[in-house]
Amino acid sequence: MQILVAGWFSFKGMGATAGDLISREIVCSWLREAGLPFDVALAGPCPPETGVDWREIDAGKYNHVVFVCGPFGNGWPLTEFLSAFSNAKLIGVNLSLLQSLDTWNPFHLLFERDSSVASHPDISFQGKPSEIPVVGVILVHKQKEYGKRALHETAEAVINRFLCNTEAAVVYIDTAIPNNKGQLRTPAEVEALIKKMDLVITTRLHGTVLTLKNGVPVIPIDPIAGGAKITQQVKTIGWPVLFNAESLNISSLSKAYQFCLTPQARLQAEKIAERSIAEVEKIHQAFVRELKVLAESK
Repeated sequence: MQILVAGWFSFKGMGATAGDLISREIVCSWLREAGLPFDVALAGPCPPETGVDWREIDAGKYNHVVFVCGPFGNGWPLTEFLSAFSNAKLIGVNLSLLQSLDTWNPFHLLFERDSSVASHPDISFQGKPSEIPVVGVILVHKQKEYGKRALHETAEAVINRFLCNTEAAVVYIDTAIPNNKGQLRTPAEVEALIKKMDLVITTRLHGTVLTLKNGVPVIPIDPIAGGAKITQQVKTIGWPVLFNAESLNISSLSKAYQFCLTPQARLQAEKIAERSIAEVEKIHQAFVRELKVLAESK
């Protein structure tokens, strides 16, 4: 017995979703549990995943096809696929049937998500919860006022190389309010998003400040050679992580990343926020006091 597992991930340009891929992994785990041999039909080049291209394989070697997840109807490209595997028994799992089963039912076995006969919970409910961190990235615009000292592209290149090889849910956060790239409309919305992050990597001063203010560990990277306002601010508030673009490398960034994911880093961020707020309160009181003196002297 040889089984082919297929789905919308088996067709080029069909936009397989996270739900499709989670459902695929669940069905593959069920087949392993049953001790049944199977291949997975993947569109295009397969590495790093292991799979086959259904258009190029010998369809006759498969006596069962399991089609997993998504809408399923009597039309292209499914008609072409089913024709290629017409000698195999078709098993549907987690499908939403577009036609009534009275009208069209190509299945030998069906465990539908919804059809004209029944409906069931989506099988992706059984997928393992994600354990990867959510990482905010806040990048500053190029600051021409620093001239040749500005190393924004250097910093961003290292950040991008690091994140390309790091399993994380990366969220790019724009702190500019006019024409915000993430459709954030107010400072409160920007901070609400920052607060949800596990850590933030930033080349912006206020990326650093607003992250720590909300008790989130931050990796601040000063994009100005020799250091500028980010360097001064980080040293002033006492946060232990600080990089400059001219000396930034993957190894040091990785060590800082691991530190920022620890409970100790989050506790330290919270303490720095408390201490900085207390210092700002002193400025507040002095400002009000001195302004009152100025007003009374007129």
